[in-house]
Amino acid sequence: MDRALKDIGLAVSIARCAGDGRVINVLGAPYVFKATSAETGNSFCCVEASIAPGSSVPPHTHTHEDEAFYVLAGEIILDTVDRPAPSRLGAGAFFFAPRGRQHSFRNEAEVEARILVFCLPGAGMERMFIDMDAAGCRNGGAPGTDEIVAITARAGVIIATPSKR
Repeated sequence: MDRALKDIGLAVSIARCAGDGRVINVLGAPYVFKATSAETGNSFCCVEASIAPGSSVPPHTHTHEDEAFYVLAGEIILDTVDRPAPSRLGAGAFFFAPRGRQHSFRNEAEVEARILVFCLPGAGMERMFIDMDAAGCRNGGAPGTDEIVAITARAGVIIATPSKR
């Protein structure tokens, strides 16, 4: 059984101030756990992610969970399979990506963006983020592409591969 799933119990009340929460490194970006799966009875997990200028998350599809984003600061460009053009999302914007819908985002600005990411349910994504952090620690930096694909696949996240022409 997945360790994150094994640790899930009853939901508890959570209050975390700005800057509070476990911090991990996901592919060079700090992710702060604001609510963990264990604390929410696996209803969701919530992380605050910092997205550096020029950073991006490749097109991917979640097979086990829905994902929602709330932009706290800066701006991200969101691409999703069911929208005809990319969306510019600034502070206060929200996006919901139901499972099975490919999406990606990037920061084209010259300043960092900060987003809250909600994963519903949360244990699989939480485990994926923790595994990315562990792989980065083992490798002294970001893990290689093959390891990233293996970690995401275990979590039911499919990274789109570029089509060969």
